[in-house]
Amino acid sequence: MPALPPIVNLLAFEAVARRRSFAIAATELHLTASAVSHQISRLESDLGVRLFERSAHGVRLSSAGEQYLVRIGGALAAISSATEDLRQGVSNSLYVHSAPSIASLWLMPRLRRFAEAHPHVALNLSAAHSHSDFALGQSDIDIRYGVPHWDDVVVEPLFEERILPLASAAFIREHGIKRIEQLLDVPLIQSNVSVIQWSDWFGRYSERRAPDHFTIRFDRAQMSLDAAAQGLGVALESATIAGMHLAQGSLQPVFGMAKAIAVKAHFAVYPARHAKRPSVEAFLAWIHAEAAATAITR
Repeated sequence: MPALPPIVNLLAFEAVARRRSFAIAATELHLTASAVSHQISRLESDLGVRLFERSAHGVRLSSAGEQYLVRIGGALAAISSATEDLRQGVSNSLYVHSAPSIASLWLMPRLRRFAEAHPHVALNLSAAHSHSDFALGQSDIDIRYGVPHWDDVVVEPLFEERILPLASAAFIREHGIKRIEQLLDVPLIQSNVSVIQWSDWFGRYSERRAPDHFTIRFDRAQMSLDAAAQGLGVALESATIAGMHLAQGSLQPVFGMAKAIAVKAHFAVYPARHAKRPSVEAFLAWIHAEAAATAITR
């Protein structure tokens, strides 16, 4: 294995990258700004690249620095978590990484049941659009969204969900929406990361083409759903992920549940070597049971 840079230099790099300031990073690390600057200089010399661009306006990551941060940030976080677990005497930790919207709208409302059923498991949940890097030890399980083209991992679908137009009852009444063609005359909310787009839905249920311009776009389903609930337009989203909105009545299917496209887009993903870990086995059994219950009610 190639020699690794000193951990103190890596910690200094991560702190400056996160804080965008040598002085603030130095305060966090209980060092002087000069000491932090020297650690960064030694790291840059060791790597042979410039990690930061310094100017009168402050400090920012170079292109190489941005790429390096992506690779080592998760590794440092994993080391920190493992160290804290050891200090606290936690021997059965579970690290779950998830796509943001399913984490906040589907997982979070159910986590109490997991905690009650498995009080011995210390669950750590993080959320981001980027996938967890198992090679860096960032997580035990990744709940991913998208088309499952992922090599060297076990991929288990969670549930089939129906993607359909959703809006508030007030919005539907205000615009008198009864026919699909009327959607072309109201604001449509675009969810940029959705596996099903408005063009797919119009192609299935209408002879008219979907608009190619949207006044409102989001990169998270939760924001699209919240915008629709606020009466900003019609969202094309999953009835499963929108479960709380539908149950509370803040959103409803514009044309009923029949005008939907069924997909499997959420998956539990993990390396095969993780399969026999007791905490992983417990979480997978639990999440599949929750997913099956969701399929029955949705």
